[in-house]
Amino acid sequence: MNNKEGNNKRGGAPGNRTRPNSNKPKPAMAKRAQGPKKAKPAPKAAEPVSDKPAKQPNQAPKRAKAKDEIRLNKYIANSGACSRRDADIYIQSGNVKVNGIPVTEMGYLVKPGDVVNFDGAVLTPEKKEYILLNKPKNFTTAEDELNERNVFELVKGSTNSKIAPVGRMDKNTTGLLLFTNDTDMIRKFSLPSQKSSKIYQVTLDKNLKFEDLERISKGMTLDGHRVFVEEISYIENEPKSEIGLKLRSANIKVVRNIFEHFQYDVLRIDRVSFAGLTKKNLPRGNWRFLTEQEIINLKNV
Repeated sequence: MNNKEGNNKRGGAPGNRTRPNSNKPKPAMAKRAQGPKKAKPAPKAAEPVSDKPAKQPNQAPKRAKAKDEIRLNKYIANSGACSRRDADIYIQSGNVKVNGIPVTEMGYLVKPGDVVNFDGAVLTPEKKEYILLNKPKNFTTAEDELNERNVFELVKGSTNSKIAPVGRMDKNTTGLLLFTNDTDMIRKFSLPSQKSSKIYQVTLDKNLKFEDLERISKGMTLDGHRVFVEEISYIENEPKSEIGLKLRSANIKVVRNIFEHFQYDVLRIDRVSFAGLTKKNLPRGNWRFLTEQEIINLKNV
């Protein structure tokens, strides 16, 4: 055997040399040391929900109202300058001063002796006046009707306060009409949702059929609005064309439309009761001041 072959046998080709396999298992990797577990933060307790309404911006802190104090917006409304709602707008815009200091907080209370300046003028609240008129024909509440006599002619000289009628009356409607400078009361009785009763005596062009009377008593829908009739009846010892009607609406047009809906012409409407007030001892064309108890009753309606 020559040397070349011997060399090949001893060493072998480098490319064919392999590493022997080992059957010994590999040692398991040591676990990495871990520090103490971080404690999870406890969930925040839910904040108790307060029943009190959140404080509105520009709202004065609440406190007990002392005797003779009055809210600023009501003070302004009582002076006849504007309504409470409009007064709030003036207050928020900084156009109201109390004792020379601008006030923008809602709910601010005015004390006796405070000087309130509204949009550059000092206000003096008027005393509330309540006047009841038994209106005759040919006088209207509308101020824009030319050549028509106005109801203010009938209460002229009753007061120096700036009063207004509660609701409207055309010239052919007669009966009770309330005047006041209490803007809250005017607004209250102007709302469709107000629940005071009014009683009307209605004169028709012909006798009201009994079946129509029953149908009216059940109420009806007029111009998309439901009309609830509290009571309707014939006037005792009068023709069947004289009808008594009790409902909550102070709108004279509603009274007229009820009967026109059943093909009757309304000749006359006389309001004989308004929210508990009556024509007792009040002749046609005359007026009188309400009593303290009558005023309380109206406010509690």
